[in-house]
Amino acid sequence: MTYVRYVAIGDSQTEGLGDGDDVTGHRGWADRLAEHLAAANPDLLYANLAVRGRQAAEIQAEQLPAALALRPDLVTVMAGMNDIIRPGFDAARVAGIVADMIVRLTAEGVHVVTMTFPDIARIAPMARPLRPRLIDFNARIRVAAARPGVTLLDTFPLDWAVDARMWSADRLHASPAGHTRFAAAVAHALGLPGSDETWMAPLTPLPAPGALHAASAEVRWLATFAGPWIGRRLLGRSSGDDRTAKRPLLTPVITGNQSMSGKSGSS
Repeated sequence: MTYVRYVAIGDSQTEGLGDGDDVTGHRGWADRLAEHLAAANPDLLYANLAVRGRQAAEIQAEQLPAALALRPDLVTVMAGMNDIIRPGFDAARVAGIVADMIVRLTAEGVHVVTMTFPDIARIAPMARPLRPRLIDFNARIRVAAARPGVTLLDTFPLDWAVDARMWSADRLHASPAGHTRFAAAVAHALGLPGSDETWMAPLTPLPAPGALHAASAEVRWLATFAGPWIGRRLLGRSSGDDRTAKRPLLTPVITGNQSMSGKSGSS
């Protein structure tokens, strides 16, 4: 079908971190998907309500009502990773929140796209203890998405989704190449004109790093990215504090990096 009003809700991945910066703006897979949609329908209107650092309950409370008020016919829902990496994670509770958003959106006639998460243990080896949580959560999302009006993109089995080239240096956010391929995957899952299976193409294998190089990389990642994240948690802070949606209103899509990217505003 042709979509007219697309709204994206979620956290930093949907906001577009890893694809741009806070000065020039973040593009990301949702902006790129909007361009796919606009290619099929130049009259498409697009809003992106995602804010970095948001947990599922915050997305449900803050973004879902705003999304429904925009009367969309397509909504992408990416939520849960910020819950998985925190102490006290409850897969049933968090997946239930995502399921509730799906139910409320489809009840209004909205087509929903949601997704599972890639195997984070293959992206950041130090995150391996979180793998059972991820597997449990993904299984529940598959169940929640098994209803009319929902398209599921299951990224967990995809080898390219854990390739280092698909991720930025922080291993938390997709790289521009990762955002591009993810958008193409969603476009294909929706059956958009011009989409195809090229997003499934395997990447040329990378040479295996030596043991010393791999260990050094883990130490650098811990100091540069994981350490500051832990520090914010200890202080009760979030990367999304004082942030608002970069694209809170439905507006036309004009293709190109400059037009689609946007700064997340401060409250």
